[in-house]
Amino acid sequence: MQGKVEISGVSTSSLKVLKNAEMTQLLRQVKRGDQQARQKMIEGNLRLVLSVIQRFAGRGENMDDLFQVGCIGLVKAIDHFDLSHQVRFSTYAVPMIMGEIRRYLRDNSVIRVSRHLKDLAYQIFRLKEAYVHEHQEEPSIAWLAEQCGVKEKDVADALDACQSVLSIFEPIY
Repeated sequence: MQGKVEISGVSTSSLKVLKNAEMTQLLRQVKRGDQQARQKMIEGNLRLVLSVIQRFAGRGENMDDLFQVGCIGLVKAIDHFDLSHQVRFSTYAVPMIMGEIRRYLRDNSVIRVSRHLKDLAYQIFRLKEAYVHEHQEEPSIAWLAEQCGVKEKDVADALDACQSVLSIFEPIY
């Protein structure tokens, strides 16, 4: 089949898609401890993982790694899904898969930025945005430091440390 690829040793052209009724039945069996049903649920939802990891394409990450991490999210979704909530499995699974991938990206980022620096950078970016809107020019480091009640070096450090990390936390559409 044209347009299909192999990722983590899985040919995407051979992936099956489960119907909602099949998933419901398999999820009931999973809740009773049926490991074969669990395996079928995993295999039947691999395309869901693929669709989620496509949102993270172009970030320089290894797609095989993201697929494997997404599969961990899928397994967690299968294990924790509650049929009594009357919600489609995919509605529950997609945020679980995305959360696992985002956690992986955050935890494996080359750059580690402290919570304090992130908070300071966020405060600075808000101040800068308001200043530029009002004055149509960038504020000075000295002005930002005075507004935040910190040293100029702290402002420079926060801006420098967080500038390269911000793209990781931008929303994905």
